[in-house]
This record gives sequence, structure tokens and C-alpha cells, in this order.
Amino acid sequence: MKKIILLLFIIYNCFADTHAVVFTYHRFGNDKYPSTNISKEQFKEQLEYLHRNNYNVLKLSTIINLLKQNKELPPKSIALTMDDAYKSVYTVAFPMLKEYNYRCCVFVNTQPIDRLSKNYMSWDEMREMKKYGVEFANHSFSHPYLIQKKDILDKEIKQAQKRLHEELGDDTNENPKMFSYPFGEYDTDIQQYLQKNGYIGITQTSGVLYKENLHEIPRYPMSEKFATKQGFQLKLNTLPLPIESVKADETQTPPSLQIKLKKHLNIGCFLSSGEMIDVTWKDETTFQIQAKEKFTSRREKYTCTAKAQKGKWYWFSYLWVDKH
Repeated sequence: MKKIILLLFIIYNCFADTHAVVFTYHRFGNDKYPSTNISKEQFKEQLEYLHRNNYNVLKLSTIINLLKQNKELPPKSIALTMDDAYKSVYTVAFPMLKEYNYRCCVFVNTQPIDRLSKNYMSWDEMREMKKYGVEFANHSFSHPYLIQKKDILDKEIKQAQKRLHEELGDDTNENPKMFSYPFGEYDTDIQQYLQKNGYIGITQTSGVLYKENLHEIPRYPMSEKFATKQGFQLKLNTLPLPIESVKADETQTPPSLQIKLKKHLNIGCFLSSGEMIDVTWKDETTFQIQAKEKFTSRREKYTCTAKAQKGKWYWFSYLWVDKH
């Protein structure tokens, strides 16, 4: 019997993972907002693909807690998250999730819920979803640009957490406490506040979740443009880029990024538009990237990828935010 148990343990760990892919959504079946919407057909296709290919769709809190405890994740672990608690999460996504017996995490900015906005879910609908196993977490009170309004950061987070507790129970968003940055924007000051107050920061920056980035959890945004069959499956097959260190220099315009890898890889780097960025190698494992022109948008990302084995891709993104 001991030999059988040992064999099963070895087999499990051969297929267990130390990383997970997390997706984030906003609206479902509302093509009025293509940049934050995914069609019903696209979402259905994604859920069916996960089901047919034996992915383990776990709660985000479960993945985080397993990694914090240095435990292996089940093979092919992923999490589905939704920001803002729009009405279509309840009317469109929730019935589909129940069909596949999947759970998700919804990040709630509580002010529009309290104002009974028709565009958002109600507390009663959230209570129904929680009974099914859906988890709810903090997305601030009023969804502000926090980098420009750090004076209200404490109030925004505490007020939202208070309303989550009052409406959904004191156990809501407590193990662990999670906070999704409004608009995906954050900086070092906001990160330090979250860590001091026991929160884990959840980003909208693309990448793979593993223990080393638990303080700023990346998620792949899913919208009509990026939710194609090819795009979804590509991101499912990503691995964390093996990084030793990252140095960002915002004193330059545009800013530069220096990355030291744990091993040499054939790297390709891109802006959010898909435009390639020249890669300058400093040595065998250290390279620097810098966009050719000044950023024209409030937010920009440098994304670097490299081919891995078995058709997978290493992936890393770095977010730049205009703080003015």
C-alpha cells in the first residue's frame, strides 16, 4: 500500500503545476462596449474548450492560498475573474458557469450597487451567486484613478470592504483579502499600502501567476479583440518568463526596462499595439528595451515572450502609467 501511495504521489507531482493562468472579463454579450465585452458565443466556446481539455477551473483564492503555502497546484489550473460586477455577469456569464459547474471571482466597486444602477448586479443577485460558490472581492468604492487620488485610497478600500461584509457576510474577501486595481493602474505607493494592510494586488497586466508575483497578480484581459479561439488558447499555454531581476527607468522618455533572465532565451518584445520593440542585449542573459517614440496613451505595456517547449510560450508584461 505504501508503494502505491508513493507511486501516486510521484505521478501527481510529475503533472502538478507551480503556476496558473488567470483571465479577467468585464461585460458579456454587450457589443456596445467592444473593448470590455466578450460575446456570448466567445465565452461559451472558451468554457467548452476548458471542459473538453480537462482544465482545473479553481477559485482565485484557492490558487493564491496554495501558492502561499508552497503547495503544488493541480495540473492546468486556471481562474476566471470579472471586474466591476456588471449586470451581464449575472444574466449571461453565471448561467453558463453553472452549466459547467465552474466558479469565478467577481471584483465589486460597491457605490453603483448601492445606488441601484440597472447596469450592475444587485446585492441579492450576488448573495445568490455566493451560495453557489462564486467569490466576491474588493474593487474600491467608487472606481477612481487612484494614482491621482491617493488621499482617498484608504477610504475607498475600507468603505468597499465594509459594504462587502455588511451585504455578503464577514467572511467575504478575507482569506485572502484581494484588491483589483481600478483601471488596472497602480504604483509602488499603492502596492505598499496594500501589503501593509494585508491585501493582495490584482492587476490587469498580462502574464502568468506563480509564487514570485503573488504581490501583483497578472491576468489576461478577455475582450472581443483578444478572445478569439487562437488568442485564448495561446494564453492558456503560457509560462512565467524566468526572470532574475527587473529594473525600470522612468527618467527616460519613453521609459526603458532592463531584464535579467535566469537563462538565455530568444526574446521578442512588443508594445500594446503589437509594434515590436528593439531588444538590446547587455550580456548573455540581460537585455534592455525602450519604445522608439513617446507614449500617446495614458497606459502602455512592454510585453516580452519567448518560445518554450511543447508549444508553450514564456510571457511577461510590464505596465507604465502616466501619473500626471
